[in-house]
Amino acid sequence: MVFVSHSPAQTEQIGRQLAARLTPGSVVALYGGLGMGKTAFVRGLASGLGVDAQEVSSPTFALVHEHQGDLPLFHFDMYRVSGWDDLESTGFFDYLQRGGIVALEWSENVEEALPEDAIHVAIAPGEGLDDRMITIAPDELEGRGI
Repeated sequence: MVFVSHSPAQTEQIGRQLAARLTPGSVVALYGGLGMGKTAFVRGLASGLGVDAQEVSSPTFALVHEHQGDLPLFHFDMYRVSGWDDLESTGFFDYLQRGGIVALEWSENVEEALPEDAIHVAIAPGEGLDDRMITIAPDELEGRGI
């Protein structure tokens, strides 16, 4: 499914819509270059999970931020992860077992470690400066109302 966003607020809204369809243990793998809106999308996820979206920022240097809401949200930044040892040191595999929602920015760096049922969210530039094309897969999410 492809969505067109014309602003960070619309990107957040699409994230909120997805959050309403997630279940404990869901993994949301985000793809897109610098400034594409991955963190804005996660702010929307957070808001949809009952987290104050103003608390959400990119975990670039911390690698992971934990947020408590209706379901816990574990927000990872995998930009600096370059191998299995790095990935393991983030606690990623432990977080997968905690029953929250795991959102990963720069998922292309850990593609081989993603669960088979991960939801892939690719954010790419659109026609206008603030436009984004947001592709969410798998398509079976369509049956869940998004």
